[in-house]
Amino acid sequence: MKNLKTLLFLTVFAIVGSSALYAQRVESDSPLIGKWDLTIVMEQDQLENLGMFRHGLMASDGFPGWLEVKLSGFSTLVGYYVGYEGSARPIAEVHYDAKKDKYHFTIPPQWMDIDDIYFEFSLKDDKLSGYKMLDGNKLKFTGVRAPSLKRTEPPVWGNPINLLTDNMDRWIIPENNKFKMVDGMLVNPEKGGNLITNQKFDDFKLSVEFRYPEGSNSGIYLRGRYEIQIEDSKGRADHVSIGGVYGYIPPAVNAAKEPGEWQTYEITLVGRHVTIVHNGIEVVANRPIPGITGGSLDSKEGEPGPIMIQGDHGPIDFRKFVITPSVN
Repeated sequence: MKNLKTLLFLTVFAIVGSSALYAQRVESDSPLIGKWDLTIVMEQDQLENLGMFRHGLMASDGFPGWLEVKLSGFSTLVGYYVGYEGSARPIAEVHYDAKKDKYHFTIPPQWMDIDDIYFEFSLKDDKLSGYKMLDGNKLKFTGVRAPSLKRTEPPVWGNPINLLTDNMDRWIIPENNKFKMVDGMLVNPEKGGNLITNQKFDDFKLSVEFRYPEGSNSGIYLRGRYEIQIEDSKGRADHVSIGGVYGYIPPAVNAAKEPGEWQTYEITLVGRHVTIVHNGIEVVANRPIPGITGGSLDSKEGEPGPIMIQGDHGPIDFRKFVITPSVN
């Protein structure tokens, strides 16, 4: 009897063990693992239903999104999602339906008082295609693998460009613009549109001097995709406070001054690696930015992009805004 129990135990152990090994092999080889740049399509009626806007650009360009899928343990896929608004949100589990050959997951809403958001999509020819259900609206999306943006040689810096000109001719002016030049300063006295440069950049250095009143909020989008946070958050050093990459990278320390005081940013972006010096203190040291942040212009990470200043969150002043692009 004892030998029979031992044999049964070994048999069950072998079956369970082989199943675990099989799951590990299958999931560790899952083609979904990795980072994906998404484009979400919204029809005009869906835009109106959701109260969405598009920085004054055409909604037909699509709304950007980002997805990362990782392996957790032997057989569970987890991840992060970034939509048009908000920060990177964790995905508890990405499920696979073998019969339908489709993946699906659900996440709670972040800034909207709605039901959970459902995603369903397929992966074919290394591209994603599917939809998300957002407050009763079925929004189609596609996805491509995010580029590594690795650089094989150091940048060669060109000539600096002053983006603060009296006639603001280096910027695309939105319909709801509140920005204006006053005594050589770029001033945004109240919430309005976002300013976008009419020139696109790849790798660059950015030197900025800015100030904000108490309680205000703004941000600078590198290539129109990666927000460097500007916010009255003195004393905090988390992933949504001043000095960090919104939703991803917190500053090592909070180097903020009091509201109303002039502050400085020295930002270097090479590939997807960013260094941020805030008021003379290096708060982010050559860290890779995982993907686009909420509010991005697009998800085309492999392409050059403009600088965008967030004007729809609060007042902000700039007295210096100089960019030095790479020439290689």
